[in-house]
Amino acid sequence: MKTNVLYIEDDQDIGAWTHQYLEERNYAVTWLRSGDGAVEAARTCQLVILDVMLPGLDGFTMGKRLKKEYPELPILMLSARTSIDDKLQGLDFADDYVTKPFHPDELIARIEILLRRSGTVPEESLQLGHLSVFSPDNRIVNRDTGEEITLTGKQYHIFAYLLRHLGQIMTKEQMYEAVWGDPYIDGDKTLMVHIRHLREKLEIDPASPRIIETIRGVGYRVKA
Repeated sequence: MKTNVLYIEDDQDIGAWTHQYLEERNYAVTWLRSGDGAVEAARTCQLVILDVMLPGLDGFTMGKRLKKEYPELPILMLSARTSIDDKLQGLDFADDYVTKPFHPDELIARIEILLRRSGTVPEESLQLGHLSVFSPDNRIVNRDTGEEITLTGKQYHIFAYLLRHLGQIMTKEQMYEAVWGDPYIDGDKTLMVHIRHLREKLEIDPASPRIIETIRGVGYRVKA
C-alpha cells in the first residue's frame, strides 16, 4: 500500500520535479499550489511537505493550521529560506525543516524517518543472505548471529543508496555524485576503496562478495 503525501508547493518546476520523484519512489502524492483545500486533503494523508512562500496563506500559517487540526500528522517544511529565524519559526510546529536546494535522496530519507517516528511505517527487516537490515536509513545491520555491524558515515551512505535502488545496477558516477555530492572523475579510486572496506564488514568472504556485486565496467548492485 502506498503512503499518501500532501505536497504544497507553488513553484511549477520544483513542484513537478519533486512530485515525479516522490511518485517514482512509490508515494501517492496530492500536489496543491496553495493552501486552499489543504486541511481537507490532509485528512487522508500520512505526511505533509510544505513550502513557506505560498500565494495566500504562507506556509508558516498553513502549517500551524494543519498541526492544530491533525496534531499527529508529520509536517516537513521545504523552503529556500535559510535564516535561523525562519528555521526556528518552522520548527515551532513542523517536525523537520529542509532547505532548498536539496538532494532527492536526502528528502526521501527525511520522509522515511518522520513516517517511522509517527508509526506509519513499521520497522521491518530486509533479509540479504546472512544480513538483516532494519531500514537503510537507521544504520542497523545485523549478522544472522545477532552481531551488529557498525558502519562509518560514508559506508552507511553507500550501502543505503544501493538498498534504495535494490536490484538495480548503479553506475560509479551515480553513486559518487549521490554520496559525495561532486561530479565523478574518471579513474578516481575513492568509491572503490570505500566499497572494499564496506565488503570487509558485510561479506562472509570479501574476496567473493555475495551482497554487493561488481558489474564490471559499470558499477555495483545489491541483489533483491
